[in-house]
Order: sequence, then structure tokens, then C-alpha cells
Amino acid sequence: MFEPAAVDPVVDMLAELATGGRALELGIGTGRIALPLARRGIPVHGIDLSQAMLARLRAKPGGDAIGVTIGDFATTRVHGTFSVAYLVFNTIMNLTTQAAQVACFRNVAAHLHPGGCFVIEAGIPDLRRLPPGQTAVPFHISPTRWAFDIYDVATQAMSSNYVENSGGEGGQGEGKCTSIPFRYVWPSELDLMAQLAGLRLSERWDGWTRQPFTSESRQHVSIWEKPTT
Repeated sequence: MFEPAAVDPVVDMLAELATGGRALELGIGTGRIALPLARRGIPVHGIDLSQAMLARLRAKPGGDAIGVTIGDFATTRVHGTFSVAYLVFNTIMNLTTQAAQVACFRNVAAHLHPGGCFVIEAGIPDLRRLPPGQTAVPFHISPTRWAFDIYDVATQAMSSNYVENSGGEGGQGEGKCTSIPFRYVWPSELDLMAQLAGLRLSERWDGWTRQPFTSESRQHVSIWEKPTT
């Protein structure tokens, strides 16, 4: 995800939407997108809870020049207004309740100036791959590592789960299990959250290079705009 082929299209679109104004990244992390966007001359401010990730951001060239506010991006306010706010790589799903996701849209709307945009990159829930009667979808299988998503279709809760065997293919070592909670959300539900926050859908693409969004799309990049009147 740090390769130019993955980063450059994201930065291209965000720089275009910023139109020379300020950009707000929710969940700025280690600066994968913020740093190259700042190098394009776009002032970037970030919000993040992870001190460890922000330490890695600060250690990178140019990292000290990016303003960061520590906090929950669903509710944390920063000074001023922005031309574009963005959440990339499924980060909206790190908010594990519908109420928190709705609060995030309202928080972003309060930060945008009229005509500003909110951009989200997220996957489409992979429920069509669920076998009948099962709740888990594997996405990585190897002799020493297994990874799978577990879905609860009643609550839209999900988790990404990783199992590693440190003993190699022989399986004699200790196992390590990690589970990360999310709340999956459909594009139409995000549109309603945007409407509640006073934003309106402007564009939706299959990806950052503006491929058409279709019923077969596995991900989407959606842009909502704050009206000027």
C-alpha cells in the first residue's frame, strides 16, 4: 500500500479536490497519504488516537511539519475549516457503532467550508462469498498464517482475524491469534449519514482512478459535498 502505484492516484484526487485549500485526514496514522499530499503543497492536518503511529509519522522526512491532533476522529474538533476531509482504506469501519459513524459525518461537516468535500474509501461487505450457514470468509491461507473475516449480519459487526504459527510448516511452535473489530457499512447507508450531516453525494467510483462503480465493485471511493447555500 506504500508503493507509488497505490499512493499516487489517491494523492492526485485529493490534491484536485483540495483546490489549494487545507486537507483534514481522519486516522492519519504514519502519514502514508498525508506526507505525499503535503509535498504537493496542500496543507494537511491529521487526527489520530495512536501515539505509536504518530511517532512513526514524526520520524519521517517532513513529518514534523504536519499538524496532528490526538483524539477520536468521530468527535475531535480542530481549528479552522478545510477544503477536503478524507478517510482512506476502510478506516470508517474502525468506528464500531452506527452512532459513531454518524457522529463522524457530522464532525466532518462542521470542519468543511461551503463547497468542501468529504472522501471515503471503503470496501463493499463481502457477504456474497459467505457459504450457506457460515459467517467467515478467508482472505489469506498459507502453511504458517491464516486470515479470515467474521460477519454478524444482524448487527453489521465484523472482525478481521489472524492466526500465525511460529513453528513453521511443522506446526510445533506457539500460535498467535489477533482479532480486530470493525463495523461494515454499505454505500447507501453512508449516503444517509451524509444527508443527516447536511452533505450530498457528488461522485462515487470503483477506485481512485475513477473506474465506474457497478454492482460487481468490491470497493468504492465516494465524495460528498457541503452545499454552498
